[in-house]
Amino acid sequence: MNLIAAVDENWGIGYRGKLLVSIPKDMKLFQEMTMGKVVVMGRRTLESLPGGLPLAGRVNVVLTSNRNFKARNAFVVHSVPDALETLKNYSDEDVFVIGGESIYRQFLPYCSVAHITKISQKFETDVYLPDLDEAGDWKITADSEEQTYFDLEYRFLKYEKI
Repeated sequence: MNLIAAVDENWGIGYRGKLLVSIPKDMKLFQEMTMGKVVVMGRRTLESLPGGLPLAGRVNVVLTSNRNFKARNAFVVHSVPDALETLKNYSDEDVFVIGGESIYRQFLPYCSVAHITKISQKFETDVYLPDLDEAGDWKITADSEEQTYFDLEYRFLKYEKI
């Protein structure tokens, strides 16, 4: 299973229900990597998407504790075991965990690859991805050249569980 996220220097991923920043190359990479695949997200992440709608061209799995929650064109599940049961119909390499914070934390043990856009800046954040550099069981296996978007510098990193 894959994890995909953009993080700041402190591994922050968002603030007040929104991404920290929108970098066109990062958004393009996200779309290319997840198109035709399976994305796993929490309810609040789904609601933060354009129109609050599932991502087109992908199988959407939404984990929520709200048993009354419904989403058209998405599998709605209420526990990690339920999600894993749904996901066993798909290849692990085709599954991408896309957030938010609690979903990343719950699914991190099942992920073997993490695609991280690391932004060389600190933002005001209120949600975080666990720091894979400190985790001890993750190793960077690919590192892009430094990229620039206006005054932001960032790199595309691939981590693999060792």
